[in-house]
Amino acid sequence: MGKIIGIDLGTTNSCVAVLEGSEPVVIANSEGKRTTPSIVAFVDGGERKVGDPAKRQAITNPRKTIFSIKRFMGETYDQVQKEISRVPYSVARGDNNTPRVDIDGRLYTPQEISAMVLQKMKKTAEDYLGQEVTEAVITVPAYFSDAQRQATKEAGEIAGLTVKRIVNEPTAASLAYGLDKSNKDMKIAVFDLGGGTFDISILELGGGVFEVKSTNGDTHLGGDDFDHVIIDWLAEEFLKDENVDLRKDPMALQRLKEAAEKAKIELSSTTSTEINLPYIMPVDGIPKHLVRTLTRAKFEQLADKLIQACLEPCKVALSDAGMSTSDIDEVILVGGSTRIPAIQELVQKFFGKAPSKGVNPDEVVAVGAAIQGGVLSGDVKDVVLLDVTPLSLGIETMGGVMTRLIDSNTTIPTRKSEVFTTAADNQPSVEI
Repeated sequence: MGKIIGIDLGTTNSCVAVLEGSEPVVIANSEGKRTTPSIVAFVDGGERKVGDPAKRQAITNPRKTIFSIKRFMGETYDQVQKEISRVPYSVARGDNNTPRVDIDGRLYTPQEISAMVLQKMKKTAEDYLGQEVTEAVITVPAYFSDAQRQATKEAGEIAGLTVKRIVNEPTAASLAYGLDKSNKDMKIAVFDLGGGTFDISILELGGGVFEVKSTNGDTHLGGDDFDHVIIDWLAEEFLKDENVDLRKDPMALQRLKEAAEKAKIELSSTTSTEINLPYIMPVDGIPKHLVRTLTRAKFEQLADKLIQACLEPCKVALSDAGMSTSDIDEVILVGGSTRIPAIQELVQKFFGKAPSKGVNPDEVVAVGAAIQGGVLSGDVKDVVLLDVTPLSLGIETMGGVMTRLIDSNTTIPTRKSEVFTTAADNQPSVEI
């Protein structure tokens, strides 16, 4: 019986873990890193690079370096117009109004691109374990819709993995956090702000039972958006000076993206950073440089809308769980974007307590997925996971009216039946 690995398939970075005995182990990739950029590059000669090697050549190959593909998973082409405008690679409309990545005329589905990242994670685990891996638990944002979950499962299957379970990221994080505290009764909030998505889940732990009380979030809010406010600011500054929009040039856009991400990360530990991009663009044949100082205060001002957008889901999740902030014993921060000081301040102010420092925000989700893998294979005993449906489910009846069958935040598995009649007498068939 092979091992079931746990994979955190992230918007910007992915991570894989496995249970060794009863201890979860995060596995480093062939570059020696414990997380792998979720980036795929197509290079001349039909070769593909995944992870760090793909990220390293992004600036010189911007049209064929695919990042943040998770934002396209399970969405229609019309739903992702904002995302398409932000990436230097080409996205076309495919069959059934789905977005496809166009590489030299070959159209790839988001699932196929994600599968390439998953294959890298699978191989990372196989190299470490010295045996073939065929089964995995893969995590998704709690607020993912059914279509987005199905797309993730499909990506796993394309990568040659049997997906034993799709687990919500905050739920996985709570498993990793609470496994050694299973004798205590506590109420926890998991605040998960990743590269592309934001989730908040409220859970009750006790006696080995992990029960999700409510979940909320925003599947289009994450670190990428924080990068984008810096990209837009830099581009507007250059536009003011030189009357040229750097966002129109794929290579310049990719350089802006990397500089923005670097500045954002630096501003988590210092209060000011210099962004220096020599030879960013020739204007009228004269090479131009872009040099700006960005302070933490300015960054917080630029990103204020994004920071405030985290509040509403927290309020809704608490009220859905029937709790107030004083009921919460611990707040766990997950995802790299929770390193932003303004986000930590917001969480501390809202919940009235400092967040727990006990978990690694980059790895905790993969660790939780590996633990769930252990539960499924029987290696982990006395752990029960009760999750909820993040969105209400129903069917559409005549006239486009949605009839709700299952409300959001219903504990799963669940079943519900209702009898519907046909719109006309003697109707031979119905479409659901």
